[in-house]
Amino acid sequence: MTKKVGFIGLGIMGKPMALNLTKAGHALTVNDLNQEAVQILVDSGATAASSPREVAENSEIIITMLPASQHVQAVVLGEQGILSGANEGSIIIDMSSITPAVSIALAKEAAKRGIGFLDAPVSGGEPKAIDGTLAIMVGGKESVFEEAKSVLFDMGTAVTLVGDSGCGVTAKLANQIIVNLNIAAMSEALVLAAKAGIDIEKMYQAIRGGLAGSAVLDAKVPLILERNFAPGGTIAINMKDITNVMDTAHEIGVPLPLSSHLLEMFHALKVDGKLMDDHGGIVQYYEKLANVEVRGLGHENK
Repeated sequence: MTKKVGFIGLGIMGKPMALNLTKAGHALTVNDLNQEAVQILVDSGATAASSPREVAENSEIIITMLPASQHVQAVVLGEQGILSGANEGSIIIDMSSITPAVSIALAKEAAKRGIGFLDAPVSGGEPKAIDGTLAIMVGGKESVFEEAKSVLFDMGTAVTLVGDSGCGVTAKLANQIIVNLNIAAMSEALVLAAKAGIDIEKMYQAIRGGLAGSAVLDAKVPLILERNFAPGGTIAINMKDITNVMDTAHEIGVPLPLSSHLLEMFHALKVDGKLMDDHGGIVQYYEKLANVEVRGLGHENK
């Protein structure tokens, strides 16, 4: 069933997700600071709005896909924010990756005005955002989820209600630990193999069918071998997520030694000017330590 949907945040992930909603036939109203992204959506049939408030006034479901907690708070709570214009009974779906504490607080503010709120962060990066096969982990009331889930399935294929408010973003934090530490472990192995002088592509084919095989391995090794660090998910965004991981973990008394090391690696990559590289670029941290580059055949140093 098509709905009047608002979408705020048309970045690497948000733009293709919004385009999939127009393809599904929803009446879409969009807002972003990047007018080029807005125009792409308008060209696909969406309507542009000048503020989050205007988006909310014209929508039954308002989706936010923004970089960090402070951006979501400003867009939801600001003077021209969603809550200033949302109709009672409408639903906000925040698909950003923010902290559970902020998500729970926003859900409470929305509830005071009779507005539903779901935290529904995603996993799968830009490729899965484009083809509409994202994994979406959701926190919020089951009745609100049931009302909104058809829209979520227009952007993803695995949509799971994990629990009440904050549970979706907590699941995303756990997801980010696994994904980024997996990339780091893979990078350590690739750099060892590169320094030893073996054929990395053959090694990859040898190990990918065994226990070391993973979605991360298959997604990132081919790009690393091509030296392609164009961002599907930037180091900047993943550094933000792992910072949220550590803050949340410390608040509830969970030591995370590997994640804390990973965060320092991200800070080293930041100093090295790699923030806007894909998080597969974690390999560059290890390459610098070992003074070697991981390259496939045809991509050797000239």
